[in-house]
Amino acid sequence: MNSRLPPTWSKHLKAQPVQKARPFAQPAKPGSLPGPTDDMLLRQALELQKAGRLPEAEELCHRVLTRSPNHALALYILGTLGLGFDDELAIKYFARAAAKEPKNPYYQLSLGEAFLKVADYPLAIHHLQRACELKPDLTDALRRLGEAYFMFEKADVAVPLYEKALKIDPDNAFVRTALANTLVALGRMDEATVCLKESIDRRMSVPSSYNTLVAVRKFSAEPPELKAILDELQKTANPADGPYQLHMAAGKVLDDLGRHDEAMDHFLRAATNKGFDFDIESYGRQVDAWIELFSPEFFAARVGYGDPSETPVFVLGMPRSGTTLTEQICSSHPDVHGAGEHSKLGRVAVANGLKLQPGRPLGRPVMSMTRTQSKALAGEYLSSLRLNAPEALRIVDKMPHNFELVGLIALLFPNARIVHCVRDPVDNCFSCFTSNLNDAHKYNSDLAVLGLYYREYDRLMRYWKSIFPGRIFENRYEDLVSDQEGQSRRLVEHLGLEWHDACLRFFERAGSVRTLSHWQVRQPIYKSSVKRWKHYEGRLRPLIEALGDLAEG
Repeated sequence: MNSRLPPTWSKHLKAQPVQKARPFAQPAKPGSLPGPTDDMLLRQALELQKAGRLPEAEELCHRVLTRSPNHALALYILGTLGLGFDDELAIKYFARAAAKEPKNPYYQLSLGEAFLKVADYPLAIHHLQRACELKPDLTDALRRLGEAYFMFEKADVAVPLYEKALKIDPDNAFVRTALANTLVALGRMDEATVCLKESIDRRMSVPSSYNTLVAVRKFSAEPPELKAILDELQKTANPADGPYQLHMAAGKVLDDLGRHDEAMDHFLRAATNKGFDFDIESYGRQVDAWIELFSPEFFAARVGYGDPSETPVFVLGMPRSGTTLTEQICSSHPDVHGAGEHSKLGRVAVANGLKLQPGRPLGRPVMSMTRTQSKALAGEYLSSLRLNAPEALRIVDKMPHNFELVGLIALLFPNARIVHCVRDPVDNCFSCFTSNLNDAHKYNSDLAVLGLYYREYDRLMRYWKSIFPGRIFENRYEDLVSDQEGQSRRLVEHLGLEWHDACLRFFERAGSVRTLSHWQVRQPIYKSSVKRWKHYEGRLRPLIEALGDLAEG
């Protein structure tokens, strides 16, 4: 829930013309008291929102809109209530508020933030730029505009926006962190290090700053940062996720130093601090439902659906399986553009019922989808994919968890290339466990659950390969390490392109890298990640037992 309102909202209410009291539904009876004004109702709505009583707040806003259909503040509050629950509806409310008061920078800011949340970066940039024009010192707008450019593959444009925001507010921890992360993504590691150390000196975002700082290099001798991190863990004035960030940072340094038992202690404590609970049985039912829905008979009845374009390339697999490396190799080819982790397909999946929800059968909109509708959906996806590279022959979408959506990919793009990144299961899972995966990966905070989740992923991928023989190219990480050129040539051949030697020098490619692999993919391929789990074998029994026969390969 986003409860932020423009700082001047109370003045806004006072500035409204005093309305004659009107009853809500029925004409007033002689001698009756006047009904509440719009301003009174909205004040109540704000208090209810602060108290977390969202349905009641929403009802009051709708009462205001019944009487004043374009009341900007009522629309705005409804937008804040909708964020995180129905983002598309929130956008509609914010857009109506901004249309009513186009010179209100906060309405433009929130509309831009909402578009950013659903990964519609061009519209996010448009409205955030407008907010900056209306109020040049609005640091939230500058920060979010930088974030939008960063996500839109224009990280170099984000840097001066963050720098401008810091001149206005030097102690803004959010901006300073965003600047450091952007410099890392651009490969400007020395500048990022200076920025992170300044944040630490200012006592701003200390745990996350240490976590990023130790991630941008590999340590061969104990650095002074290790003692500082361990000292921080003794303090209690850190944010809620502080212990997690600090334990992960300590674990990373100790892993680099080969002090594996100490490193594992910290990785396990980090997982405990995350405290996630993942329902693996429910996820198994989700996999069952996908397999049942996308049957061979389903596709036989839908020949000719979707778009025949060969432009999209879907690089997918478990996180930390080599998806970023694969994208970098592909996008080093002059005819290929890397779009990063593109969220559009996931939004299409949710809108079409491909995520289990209580009381709703999975995939009903997909079952009833017409050929025309499938072409329209494919066209929407292609338009968003081509925004940064309209002339590219191939564009790579490397969202790892698109492995769940191979059925939807096959329906919308029968000629699209699919690249499945595969890695030794124990190495893959252990790399996930020791990485700062975000809150969308709740399966990652328990070794046994992580192993069971991997088994479900493997089961689903085996099914996709069985019904789409020859369509899914398996790009094994260990094959890239042992035979970089041979495997890279096979990969490019799968894309239907002529070989180009630039694909062997992927680490020289300019541009930003937005994932956890930002440091690794700027280095030549190295072998130290193969069988890395062997250093920790005695501490990984829950994972190995959960993986079962998959751990034997």
